[in-house]
Amino acid sequence: MTKPKPTFAPQISLPATYMRGGTSKGTFFKLSDLPERCQVAGQARDNFLLRVVGSPDPYGKQIDGLGNGSSSTSKTVILSEAKQADHDVNYLFGQVNIAKPMIDWAGNCGNLTAAVGACAINMGLVDAQKVADSATSGICEVRIWQQNISKTIIAHVPVYQDAQGELQVQETGDFELDGVTFPAAEVKIEFIDPVDSSSAMFPTGNLIDDFEVSGCGLQTDSIKATFISAGIPTIFLNAKDLGFTGTELQGDINSDSETLSKLEKIRAKGGVAMGLFKDESDAQTSQHMPKLAWVAPAASYTASSGSKVSVDDIDLVVRAMSMGQLHHAMMGTAAVAIAAAATTQGTLVNTVSQKQAGGGELNEVRFGHPSGTLLVGGKTEQVDGRWQAKKVSMSRSARRIMVGEVFVPADAF
Repeated sequence: MTKPKPTFAPQISLPATYMRGGTSKGTFFKLSDLPERCQVAGQARDNFLLRVVGSPDPYGKQIDGLGNGSSSTSKTVILSEAKQADHDVNYLFGQVNIAKPMIDWAGNCGNLTAAVGACAINMGLVDAQKVADSATSGICEVRIWQQNISKTIIAHVPVYQDAQGELQVQETGDFELDGVTFPAAEVKIEFIDPVDSSSAMFPTGNLIDDFEVSGCGLQTDSIKATFISAGIPTIFLNAKDLGFTGTELQGDINSDSETLSKLEKIRAKGGVAMGLFKDESDAQTSQHMPKLAWVAPAASYTASSGSKVSVDDIDLVVRAMSMGQLHHAMMGTAAVAIAAAATTQGTLVNTVSQKQAGGGELNEVRFGHPSGTLLVGGKTEQVDGRWQAKKVSMSRSARRIMVGEVFVPADAF
């Protein structure tokens, strides 16, 4: 007598777009296309997206999903019609943990932001007349409401008229972005008021703090730090205080478990110092932020691609951790923090950026990262004795990789 075969739930499919934005990749969904119970925040939505990306995966590869086994590619985006006045699209970002059944909804992804405007146009979420009106300039200005952090972002998306007279998003071009192999069309991004006027850009009230790091494995109990909340809460340290040069590549950091443990302990302490955590243990459930970064004066080095970065072409070098690993380039949100800190006189970032004695005001900086360089601009000012970042800008690129249907087992969520 043969045993009856077990019954398994079939797969369901729904529309999805797979895009590169900056130096990241992610799966984009239109909110109304999601299963009804996944259109609201909750475990069903998280379980669905985890299964799409292929997490949790103890092997760290996400073979059974659209993730690629790195923090830069373990991401998801949900777009919907804008509910905020004078905005074109609502953008919600989720950073998917590779090894744990967890999605961090606390912050934004600056890299994928570059793809939001283009994706929104292609999904029909941007008013067709507005897109048509951009034919003359060739640029469609998409006003994005970033739902995670309640901020406005403006994407300047290039468009062109096809043979049928229809306006299309221009994705190909000659703009080269270090960390991305192939050139594409340039997308200029502006982060408007990345810090609430009601909150402190420097949460400790200081541009530089004496940061207590006892028990973290350093040879001292206190080092200098700049804590900033712009783009994403970020802890900036001097590379030399960590025993680094600032020219490290992924292999120098990510293969050293002792170093990774030390950096995570420092990040946890920094989260407490910034008021993000009540206890250092809270860092275990908030790996997306704060970010930990280290800076050093400009220096020549060989990037991960093998290209040479000259000391004469940059103002400083920066390295940053993302989800427990050294990032292969630079997170877009951390680039916002770099721009805001570099253009505020007196921070660690500003200090190492100054190439001339006595320093001065900076409106933009070009920094070296593991994959090459990036130019960022910023405007900060003091209002009633408090520093505020009014605008931060940078150029990225974006491209559709796949548009189609994604399949998920019906009992996965």
